[in-house]
Amino acid sequence: MEKLYSLQDASRLLGLPRRVIDSLIEAGFVEPTPGARNTRRLRFQDLVVLRAAQGLASAHVPAARIARTLARLREQLPDVPPGRLRVEAVGKSIVVRDDARRWHADSGQYLLAFEVTTEQGEVRFIGRRRPAEQEDWFERAVAQEEGEPEAAADSYRRAIEQDVTCSGAYANLGRLLHAAGRLDDAQAIYETALRVCTADATLLFNFAVLLEERGHLGEAERRYREALAADPSFADAHCNLGLLYERTGNAQAALRHLAAYRHLSRTR
Repeated sequence: MEKLYSLQDASRLLGLPRRVIDSLIEAGFVEPTPGARNTRRLRFQDLVVLRAAQGLASAHVPAARIARTLARLREQLPDVPPGRLRVEAVGKSIVVRDDARRWHADSGQYLLAFEVTTEQGEVRFIGRRRPAEQEDWFERAVAQEEGEPEAAADSYRRAIEQDVTCSGAYANLGRLLHAAGRLDDAQAIYETALRVCTADATLLFNFAVLLEERGHLGEAERRYREALAADPSFADAHCNLGLLYERTGNAQAALRHLAAYRHLSRTR
């Protein structure tokens, strides 16, 4: 029988005041299950969604984007995992991991990371495990991007120094260098990332965009396909790959990926 949690349990497990739990429920992020004596109960998946909602709101993500992301996250959440579930930001995506799988919930540059463990049937939420100094550099870089891109690039480099497997820092740094016209430097960053850390869809997509601009169409196609293998719902990758196939004369493949892009764009 599925375990249900009271709102008091949710407040304790999430470390959130009851008024915050109530406001997130009122905003429609979860639908509690009716319990005895007009009480409301939450499922494990509801706790994960509420924790993600609070984290995204704290990162000043627009409410409409939070709603879309959490709707997809709710659909994708597995049953209570035997080990750990981790929800974290990687580049421009929210990535969900369990003991066996890894997938993207949606796009958007969010600052969010927590783990959930279900040991002995009890749920515990664990904060970021990234070292505090490295976390500061990554978050500082995100905040600097709009007005201080060069400073942001330096901060991403410091984040990488702290954790050479931080794929999000590589993805964001490569994108900044690409935008600045430093194509060789951007390519070197992506190639380093592919050697030292797990390649996520955003990293592969950014690399593909660079390769396409440099005229390496075959390699760009391969990276777009790898990005879609990592995240089949990555709409922009479907769009770019479809346009690339149009460019290279593969009309049937172009039609398939552009249709996928239109479908995904309507549903997000």
